[in-house]
Amino acid sequence: MKSLSADEASFSMSGREDYEAALARLREASRAYYGDGDSPVDDTVYDRLRLAVLAWEDAHPAHVARDTPTALVGDGAAPVGDVAHTTRLLSLDNVFDPAGLVTWGASLQRRLGHEPVGGFTVEPKMDGAAIAARYRAGRLEQIVTRGNGTHGEDVSHVIGTIEGLPEQLPAPATFEVRGEVLFTQQQFETANEIRAAHGAQVFANPRNGTAGTLRAKDRPYRLAMTFWAYGAVELDGVALADPAATHAEVMAAVAAAGVRTTADTPAGLHVVADLAEAQRKVDEIAALRPALPFGIDGVVIKADDPTEQAAAGFGSRFPHWAIAFKLPAVERQTVLKDVVWDVGRTGVLAPTAILEPVDIDGSTITRATLHNPADIRRRDLHLGDTVTVYKAGDIIPRVQAPLVDFRPDGAREVPLPTACPHCGGEINKEQERWRCAKGTACALPALIEYAAGRDMLDIDGLGRTYVKALIESGAVTDVADLFTLTEEQLTTASGSAKRGAKLVEQIETARSRPLNRVFCALGVLGTGRSMSRRVAAHFGTMDAIRGADAAAMQEVEGIGAEKAPVIVEQVASLAPVIDKLVAAGVNMTEPQEPKPAGDGPLAGTTVVVTGKMSGPLENTGRSEMNALIEKAGGRAGSSVNSRTTYLVCAPSANGKPSSKAVKAEELGVTVLTPEAFAALLAD
Repeated sequence: MKSLSADEASFSMSGREDYEAALARLREASRAYYGDGDSPVDDTVYDRLRLAVLAWEDAHPAHVARDTPTALVGDGAAPVGDVAHTTRLLSLDNVFDPAGLVTWGASLQRRLGHEPVGGFTVEPKMDGAAIAARYRAGRLEQIVTRGNGTHGEDVSHVIGTIEGLPEQLPAPATFEVRGEVLFTQQQFETANEIRAAHGAQVFANPRNGTAGTLRAKDRPYRLAMTFWAYGAVELDGVALADPAATHAEVMAAVAAAGVRTTADTPAGLHVVADLAEAQRKVDEIAALRPALPFGIDGVVIKADDPTEQAAAGFGSRFPHWAIAFKLPAVERQTVLKDVVWDVGRTGVLAPTAILEPVDIDGSTITRATLHNPADIRRRDLHLGDTVTVYKAGDIIPRVQAPLVDFRPDGAREVPLPTACPHCGGEINKEQERWRCAKGTACALPALIEYAAGRDMLDIDGLGRTYVKALIESGAVTDVADLFTLTEEQLTTASGSAKRGAKLVEQIETARSRPLNRVFCALGVLGTGRSMSRRVAAHFGTMDAIRGADAAAMQEVEGIGAEKAPVIVEQVASLAPVIDKLVAAGVNMTEPQEPKPAGDGPLAGTTVVVTGKMSGPLENTGRSEMNALIEKAGGRAGSSVNSRTTYLVCAPSANGKPSSKAVKAEELGVTVLTPEAFAALLAD
């Protein structure tokens, strides 16, 4: 299905010569896309190029090249091999919007001669490599790539490295299962670490890494991958399920045999009555996409009934009874122009990639995160590289890896700082995340702004401009100096006697804030608002916190063996600042509020809050909501999982559920409106 025109695809072909050039480019991109190398174009450009070629061929049927790759599985570029498939292993046609899905539905109805009555299945389209795996008497004997749909490569050497595709099943079943093998995000990161340790080039993205790993035989290491089945066929004349079984029933039989299926993913496999309901499921899976531990590039809709599948039939490249609804790209290629370094409030040096503008998931991206100097070197990044940039949902875009084969002449390694980019001082390089040797003192303006914020000391009106003036005058050298400021100093910094007097009042009020806010204002590494509340509630006084060793610190919920010594060390290094706070009369105790009867209405629960609050909780910030949850005896969570009791969220304005709401529905988590949650806590 072609739901993008050539104009929309941004490829203009005015004549035969342009068409031939586009075919050559498509062949080159296809060879890389289906091979084990890096492609010169990303998925979005590839799709648009292919659609533009198809549009030209539709408009000029008499001039279509005899060797056009558009009628072939994998555009004729997938490595073929010599293993014959049991039945053809085809790819899927694509649509890109709801209108395209409706058009496909109409074509399916024409092929059937009636409206489909057997329903549809909806499942995620994994972004990996298609394989067929053959089980005989319960033993995995052979794995074959898709190839050209009729023959593929034997890659059985990867048996034993793919999660979800066990070598031995609990029962002696004989069948061929078909599905997608890929790297999860965690497996991808681990694979690149292993490759870097062996001096190998890191993978540019999980899909290319999967293709290369399937075909590689002589590596001195093995890389774990994951499999999810999306189909099964009979093998040696033996059928796993009844011939009349629906697609959903066949997948249930595969799962019962012990092989992982798409139904086991967080996105799941859903049976729906019509395409309108299928579209709603597509939207729900799209909302889940940012939280998935692996990449998906779309959602697959299939006619569930085998009789209707047979009636719709097959084309040369794809079945007519299934379609892939492609989602907007979250991964694109662009050029790394520069890397700039900032210093965070705790003194950590943070690198940011400056990119040629590229559209990802509906937004124009010009900057992306880079983790740390060690990661930059591990990924072998050079200025001028074409790099893969990944973005999912609201996650900050990140650079994954360069396409080394397309590195320009004269490209140079990303330079690493030799001195702190903020103060010019020494850098502490003991850990992968480098820090200014001065620590929080280096990033003093950011730390003071943070400390004066609403959720910490709440010194209303002490904004960036006034903070900068106070620091430049020498009046503020740390957080404690805020409490020694005179009205004259504040008047000078703010430029107004009225504002100066108001700030004096705000600072005076801040002296009596509870310990958890004061502790949070110190900017201790590894702590934030929620953790500061737990630390303050556990120890009760600043003296107790200062006296805690790593073992005692680990008794606080959420602080493990790795984080505890860091917090203890940070608290010790802040001794002079804490002493000044004590001398300035700042409160150093946490009020011990009596627990309601029964330990509160949320005792034993975990509550996740998302979106803006309404009703009685309107204008209540996330930190305040978390404090309210903990005061009521509950635990504030950050993500929805099997341990979540309640999700608190207002209905979305556009009617589409958030990814957390979709996840809650999948897991059976109770969803409360802000008003219902307020009623629960009314006492």
